[in-house]
Amino acid sequence: MVSRADRSPFAEWLWTVDRYLVAGFVVLMVGGIVLSFAASPAVAERLDIDSYHFIKRQALFLIPALVVMFGVSALSPRLVRRVALAVFVLSLVMMVATLFLGVEAKGSRRWISFVGLTVQPSEFLKPALIVLSAFLLSEAGRRPDVPGTLFSILLFIMSAALLIAQPDFGQTMLLTIVFGALLFLNGLPWVAIVPIGVLGVGGLVSAYLMLPHVQSRVDRFLDPGSGDTFNVDRAIEAFVSGSWFGRGPGEGTIKRVLPESHTDFIFAVAAEEFGIVMCLLLVLVFGFVVLRGLSHAAREEDPFSRLAIAGLMILFGIQACINMAVNLNLMPAKGMTLPFISYGGSSLLASALSMGFVLALTRRRPQASRHDSVIVSRLSPSSLA
Repeated sequence: MVSRADRSPFAEWLWTVDRYLVAGFVVLMVGGIVLSFAASPAVAERLDIDSYHFIKRQALFLIPALVVMFGVSALSPRLVRRVALAVFVLSLVMMVATLFLGVEAKGSRRWISFVGLTVQPSEFLKPALIVLSAFLLSEAGRRPDVPGTLFSILLFIMSAALLIAQPDFGQTMLLTIVFGALLFLNGLPWVAIVPIGVLGVGGLVSAYLMLPHVQSRVDRFLDPGSGDTFNVDRAIEAFVSGSWFGRGPGEGTIKRVLPESHTDFIFAVAAEEFGIVMCLLLVLVFGFVVLRGLSHAAREEDPFSRLAIAGLMILFGIQACINMAVNLNLMPAKGMTLPFISYGGSSLLASALSMGFVLALTRRRPQASRHDSVIVSRLSPSSLA
């Protein structure tokens, strides 16, 4: 047990970090490994590789993910901004390189091979952009002469343009929602909400009319008879088959024919093998960490920390909601992972980075007491003049 009198860096971190948030994130990470055991062997068998290939890789990525999350959580707000800037610049460079050198899959170029590893730069771009936008928006409120709002909008447009070029409309939509939430939380005038809403609807309509794969997914969602709905049909079948308490670990059968059961549809695998009750518990854990993070943001006095925490938690929560909604056929397929749960090194590391930022910004920091403030004011030059 670490004493409160201990002044070591670890003790200081332990007594200032939100341990309930840490516990929630660790539970989700461990849950990802457990569900990987349930979902990934069937995919490995279809690919004729080692049955535990994806499990080993997920467990291997879990170690650096924990290092990243806990390491970043020890940073000061100023260092959080600097790390976010470095990650953002590197992600932008890699996303541009992905358009020319990336690995093409299903008509998209979203991944790039680097030192034997396949990286999805857009996963790291999202939390970095949110932190930088929060800083620019807060600076604009603090110093009217700084065009922080304009700069943040330019960074968002640049990021969205690269996502559309891949193309990755799902991530573009997610980033747009979160950035819009940041503008609203920063005090967006009500008169500006209608034009922005019209632009958003116009963007959705344009994507439907100009991008064939978007049109196909929307049409299949609205009219299942208009195309192939195999994935969603099997996901719903998994929920029905699992019922409340599931068929038991390893007893699922639908996962053997469900494509991407270890990534986009891992929530359906959880339903089949562990039941709807387990899915509800998983939803409760996600809900707990998101609401706790937002409660920190609501109490935060520093504008930058308040916006950054809120933006990161909104990103985390909406991405989880989109994945679950797709599994339940409540919205068109997006190809979006479930944070900390779905297989994928880039997704796991990016989620760890994002939540490391949250832990760093929500840490309790000593503040001057009212008595100290009175003493300082009495000793100020103006009071001594």
